[in-house]
Amino acid sequence: MLGPMRVPYGAWIGLILMGLLVICALFAPWIAPYGNGEIVADVWEPTSSVHWLGTDNLGRDLLSRMIYGARLTIYIAAMATALSFSLGAILGFTAAVVGGKLDMLMSRIVDLLMAIPTLVFGLVVLSVLPSNNLTLILVMGILSSTRVFRLARAVAVDVNAMDFVEAAKLRGEGLGWIIFREILPNALSPLVAELGLRFIFSVLFLSALSFLGLGVQPPEADWGGMVKENKDGIVFGIPAALIPAAAIAALAISVNLVADWVLTRTTSLKGGRD
Repeated sequence: MLGPMRVPYGAWIGLILMGLLVICALFAPWIAPYGNGEIVADVWEPTSSVHWLGTDNLGRDLLSRMIYGARLTIYIAAMATALSFSLGAILGFTAAVVGGKLDMLMSRIVDLLMAIPTLVFGLVVLSVLPSNNLTLILVMGILSSTRVFRLARAVAVDVNAMDFVEAAKLRGEGLGWIIFREILPNALSPLVAELGLRFIFSVLFLSALSFLGLGVQPPEADWGGMVKENKDGIVFGIPAALIPAAAIAALAISVNLVADWVLTRTTSLKGGRD
């Protein structure tokens, strides 16, 4: 029997960082001291009591841009992750339960997509599609769903061979019941761990696309695009590009810490002690 839940220090750090970033994302228009694209000072001004993080390459308040950037970065990454898990997990479970030619066909299609480097594939697709947030979410979600499909199918194949699943089939339960009531609850642990990794991958993927000019388009802000906008200042010792890069790292670390704790709680690896 598990004892009272104790949250380790690492998970607390991750929860606090994630909470602060989510609050910034949700309440950006009320928290940010200036508008997203408002030019308020000279180019690359240093930190001051007026501009806590200084200004960017156009004279916009960097703190305000960071807050609005958190909103767009987290939103697009979260939506892409939700799409990848919904699509990948359902298709992976279906392939494992149905088996046969459907399983072979779906697996070969996924193998084909995974054979192409994800960033290269994303750049090719986004270069011919309209540049907007919906396109980014769809492309990122579909490309990421291939990894979720492989994991979900591998886990579902093992669970599908267990006695309680066979009993459900003998009772005449449908495909939906078997997937969502029999297999999904027993596949949560690896999927929880993968959820954190997929979200981090989506953040890094979005940042890379924006840095290369095919992600979030100006004047909207995301952290990867802000690194690109201010990268020339690094030569002059201006940290404007390093601040959004540090925010990306902080978000990735915090999600990893929380996902690791949730995985530990889900699988009871430490016998009720966290």
